[in-house]
Amino acid sequence: MELALLPTISTSCIVLSAIFVAIGVWAIKRKDRRTHERMMKLGALFAVLFFLIYLGRTVFVGNTSFGGPDHLKPYYFLFLIFHIVLAILGAVLGIRTLWLASRERFDSHKKIGPVTSILWFFSAGTGVVVYILLYILYPGGQTTSLIKAIFGF
Repeated sequence: MELALLPTISTSCIVLSAIFVAIGVWAIKRKDRRTHERMMKLGALFAVLFFLIYLGRTVFVGNTSFGGPDHLKPYYFLFLIFHIVLAILGAVLGIRTLWLASRERFDSHKKIGPVTSILWFFSAGTGVVVYILLYILYPGGQTTSLIKAIFGF
């Protein structure tokens, strides 16, 4: 597999995660708890797949810097920070929401579930925009792996 495909695969995983979460939200609004549970588990699975691909790529291949015009770099950087904050909050709340459901603490699960799903949708959406900015609209910038940056090889 060509390494340039990893960002496309990981972004596809996060999009699939958001789609499954959206179907899960729709299912629970229809009182279909069984479909809700299956869709949320699939959403979590694809989020974990995204994270593993992203982490592996970051450590061994590296992250691509913004290759667009210099005057857009500050805006890209602010947008990226916004995306990262949303992703971290969405992931933490997602783990908490799944944990509450697994413990059958549905009162608390129902309270934070809608907030979690909204954060997840925004995180996935901003992640797709970051992907488009890095790999479609502009040529990617330099890529340096964490291993190379730390150890020099």
